[in-house]
Amino acid sequence: MVKPTQNPEAFGLDRLTTPIGTALLVTDTDGALRALDWEDYERRMRELLHLQYGAVDLRAQRAPAEMRSALSGYFEGDLGRLTTIKWRVAGTPFQRKVWTALATIPIGTTQSYGALAAKLDMPKAVRAVGHANGSNPISVVLPCHRLIGANGSLVKYGGGLERKRWLLRHEGVEV
Repeated sequence: MVKPTQNPEAFGLDRLTTPIGTALLVTDTDGALRALDWEDYERRMRELLHLQYGAVDLRAQRAPAEMRSALSGYFEGDLGRLTTIKWRVAGTPFQRKVWTALATIPIGTTQSYGALAAKLDMPKAVRAVGHANGSNPISVVLPCHRLIGANGSLVKYGGGLERKRWLLRHEGVEV
């Protein structure tokens, strides 16, 4: 859903070193996280931002210290720190519903796409849930890595299956 705008949306872009690569942190002027993706997927992140906001102006800018600290804490083992991060998303109403539901999947657990669709009272929307999940702009914080196939298999992760495997193991899930 592209937001019609005359002027480009201005966001800050920061980089954070993690055990699984350099994370790109996109924040707005209020310090809310708008996107988190991986440096090797920067092009995809920019495309998603364009789809959601229209023209975007990304400028090098340090993310808020609390956000950087929370993310570093998560990667160092303080898993609950993710819940302290202020975030904001655009997208369609359906996408926002899916992304908000991702944040309710408890750390250390996984859920199938079908179970999430059922939780949203849309049991036949499994593919739509999968598509919305694939467009999630805020990796890790909105834990799309916790969604798995109906048979328990690791399927699709925008940052690559090795990162998904690492994140799940980091959270205590045997994969």
